[in-house]
Amino acid sequence: MHKFLRAIGFSQVKREDVKDLVLQSVKKNDSRGYTMSLDDVMLAEFSRDVGENIGITAAGTFSEDDLFHTDYYYPYLRGTGVTSTEDVSVERHAEKDSYAGICDDVRLGMSLIFYVQNKIPYINAQVAGRLPIRGTTLTLSGLSIKGKILLPAVTDPKDNDENSRIRKAERYRLMKNARNGNEEAIEELTMQDMDLYTEVTGRVLCEDIYSIVYTSIMPYGVECDQYNILGEIVKVRRIVNRISREQVYILTLQVNDLTFDVAINIMDLLGEPAPGRRFKGIVWLQGRINYPSEDDELEE
Repeated sequence: MHKFLRAIGFSQVKREDVKDLVLQSVKKNDSRGYTMSLDDVMLAEFSRDVGENIGITAAGTFSEDDLFHTDYYYPYLRGTGVTSTEDVSVERHAEKDSYAGICDDVRLGMSLIFYVQNKIPYINAQVAGRLPIRGTTLTLSGLSIKGKILLPAVTDPKDNDENSRIRKAERYRLMKNARNGNEEAIEELTMQDMDLYTEVTGRVLCEDIYSIVYTSIMPYGVECDQYNILGEIVKVRRIVNRISREQVYILTLQVNDLTFDVAINIMDLLGEPAPGRRFKGIVWLQGRINYPSEDDELEE
């Protein structure tokens, strides 16, 4: 049974009930997709919402006698907005016909790996020989089964929005140049990191770490698409799972200049979320790759 089912409001579901949930996702789906793989196998995905933007997807194949066989399922949160405009690469998982996406967003300084929610458009492009596709955007989302709310940290009055924007723009420029091999940019970033390390080392002796580190995202455990995040809450929604009647928080977070939604069962969240406060927890990162239309690709 998928452990992140509780994140979308199925904390009390039993193993024998999951089969029925998956079956209903196929029979009473809200969206579906089909494609032929490179091996001439008909692949399909059926998704059913159990609340606002949350639900279960059943993925599998059709046999020659037109019967659908479920290979796996997963809970999802359909994110809102655009998290990143950087190009994304996709790799198939080894054990099943699911996919991982890799996004090298320069604002993070690391590769962000996520579980791809919409594999069908990617496989269509793969079969048609249209890879790689440029001009895609990415909408991230996350599911969490344990988290807590932290109060906001006091910021320096000199650190206003305009100064912060200028510093972020300059760092973005340096990181972009460094990624292209500019040695001066690499040296400048190295010096900035050394200064930051010295400052943090001095402050941590007399300050709490969460008053110094305002937001962060780090890989968690051995699974590459799970992260330990600390993010500022921008928006809070409380929704209800129509089947279990359990309540779920949808938190819009800003994490290291990335904005995405996270779903967590109200029973698994310690504290009261509110805009301006911070969320700390482990999330399973998912993503929806927004592909341009074929007409847009031809224009490019």
